Parts: sequence; C-alpha cells; structure tokens
Amino acid sequence: MAALGAASSALWTPGAAASTPGRHGGAADPADRRREPGGGNSHRPEFRGMWLATVANRDWPSKPGLTAAQQQAELVAYLDKAAAARLNAVLFQVRPTADALWPSPYEPWSQYLTGVQGRDPGWDPLGCALREAHERGLELHAWFNPYRIANHADPSKLIATHPARLHPDWVLSYGGKLYYNPGLPEVRAFVLDAIMDAVRRYPVDGVHFDDYFYPYPVAGQTLNDDAAYEAHGGAFPDRASWRRDNIDRLVRELGERVRATRRTARFGVSPFAVWRNKATDPTGSDTRAGVQTYDDLYADTRKWVRQGWIDYIVPQVYWNIGFAAADYAKLVPWWARTVDGTRVHLYIGEALYKAGDPAQPAPWQDPAELSRHLTFDDRYKQVRGNVYFSAKEVATDPTGAMARVVADHYPSRVRPPR
Repeated sequence: MAALGAASSALWTPGAAASTPGRHGGAADPADRRREPGGGNSHRPEFRGMWLATVANRDWPSKPGLTAAQQQAELVAYLDKAAAARLNAVLFQVRPTADALWPSPYEPWSQYLTGVQGRDPGWDPLGCALREAHERGLELHAWFNPYRIANHADPSKLIATHPARLHPDWVLSYGGKLYYNPGLPEVRAFVLDAIMDAVRRYPVDGVHFDDYFYPYPVAGQTLNDDAAYEAHGGAFPDRASWRRDNIDRLVRELGERVRATRRTARFGVSPFAVWRNKATDPTGSDTRAGVQTYDDLYADTRKWVRQGWIDYIVPQVYWNIGFAAADYAKLVPWWARTVDGTRVHLYIGEALYKAGDPAQPAPWQDPAELSRHLTFDDRYKQVRGNVYFSAKEVATDPTGAMARVVADHYPSRVRPPR
C-alpha cells in the first residue's frame, strides 16, 4: 500500500503522545473544559469522525452493481466531504455481513459491491479508501461487524463456499436474520482471524466495532444457543454470565492481537449508549432505556473501559438534550466518569441522521441541536471528540445541522488524539 500522503504527515503522526486523561468525572467546572465555546484552543487534538456504512448500501456504494470507476468516484466524494467539514477520521465498514470489502481469503466479496456475493468487483475498496483518506489527512478506521451473517434467514441464499454454509453448526437464526454463534470458540477464532487478515495487510489507523454483539432482543423469540451453552457454559452461574464472557473474550483477544500486530492502530467500540439503567444497577446511568447492553446484548462495555481492553469508546448517545428516557445531558457525564482515570479515550456518537427528521422529537427540528451537544461536551475534558452517523448526512446535510457544527466548533482542522 502507498505510504501516508504528505498532507497526512503534516497534520499528525501515528503514535504521537496523547494528552493525559481528564481529572474530573462529576459536575463540570471551568477547569474541566477541553476547548472554549466556539472552537477556541482549536489546535488541541480532537477526534472528528464519521461512519461510512456499507450494509444494505446505506451510504456507499449508492447501489450495487456500479462500475469500479463509479464506486471509486462515490467513495472519494465522501472523503472529500469529510475533509471539507474539517473532520479527521472515517470509520469505514469493511465487513458488514460476514463478507469483505478487500480480497479476503476467509470470506466472500460483499454483495453490496456487485450485487452478487463473492463476485470480484475488480478493485480493492479498503486499499483505495486508505490511500485516498491518507492523502486527505484523514485517519481510516476499518469497521467490522463480528457476528452478523445475513439480514435474512435463508442460508441457501449464501454462496456455496460461504463459511456459514460450510459450517452450518456455527449459525443461529434469530429475528429473521442469521448470525454466527458467539458461544462457540471456533467461531471466535474464525472471526478474529478474518478481521486480523485486514489488520495485517493494510496500514489501518484503527479497528472498530459498532453496537452489534448478541442480537438485539426480538419480542416473543428465543435465541437457541442451548447446545453451545451445554458444551461450554459449565463454569458459569447462568447463561447471561457465559454470554458476557464470550463477548469479553472476543474484545480482549482482538485488542491484544491488534496491538501486537500493528502498534499504531487503535481499537475502539461504539456501543448503544446505555450500559445499565440506575434502577437496575446503582452504578448505571440515570436513564430508563428499554435496552441495556449489559443485560440484553451481553456487552459489558463499562468493564472493557475499566480493564483497558479498548483504546477508545464511542457511545451512541443518539438522543436530544432533555429526552426523558435517555437524556444526552445525563449520559455524557456518566461516560465521562466511566473513562476517568483510564487511558481509554471518549468520543460521543452523534445522531446526525435525526436532524430535521419529522418523526423525531421537536429538538431535532432545530438545526442547532447538534451544535448544542458539542457545547455541552465542552464542559468535560474527558470528551475528546465526536463521531457522526453517517456519511450520507454529512454529505447532504439537508437541514444545515452539520454546517452549524462546523461553523460553531471546527474553525480549523486538527489532528486526532493519540
């Protein structure tokens, strides 16, 4: 792969010293600011990212079956938009459904490229994205979904050589979708190997998971992992503890392998923002969310931070300030306290896609809502940046919400924290 472009080298160097963690986790005071309102201290390292989603052609490519030249042009246009918005990182989804956006020896080419799973698109999207991102001074974090196989429940729709067809005992069907079974050690080994193939072969700046671990609950359905639990769960007091350990092992082992293989790459996770409600656990957040990652997705995100298994965390705080069940202004301080005293960086995931959506509450109809989020975040030194979902809305910005963020908070480009 091409070396980092001159623009990248001039803006930041991988492995540069990171600033010390914030000292305060509770109520903010003036000493706890990370930047002055309106973007003062604008040269302090700060993560400014966007997710570039490929699953179901959410952002890119706009549809399957475009020519290689058309796909490349669309991809470069998104990177240009990120640079124009003074962002400095792109989280590029390269394994959306047990497939690959690079020539992987483990899994088939993604159907979202050509429309046919396993068909070679005639170019290397991950390699191209890295080269073009670095030329624009953008970090490129490779984003992987660990367990999702398909957004349908019919294994026969997968190509015959798909690992899920070759190992049907690895597969769980739940909620109309197919998943690899997180409770099988051989599945964990395979998923790690498939991810690490990209990490070894490409100079990625980061490795990223989103919020999908065990699947989100579906009313009236049961995830049938009885056989795996019987075979591997004997040392645990209950199934929930065993499931959490399965996810813990995946996260811990991937972090170890990434650090051992590519020293400058950082490993991060963007979970659903509610670890546990305070009514469930006194150490939880003052929220009343219907989903809790610890209990429903078996993802102990707080533990991963406290143990230092990840390098950064991006809770998806996808609610407005004042939202009763999950208030942005209550979740950000909770996460600030959670990372306090650790070396884990905290970036806040922002629901740009909600801006101007008539189905959303009234605050989202105001283009200034997201800018208010960053003004609020200024109170917490532990908050070192924000990430926007997703690239399509960064590019189109139908209500001007992103332009308002840039005008109010991003007066110049800065490098990401390290």
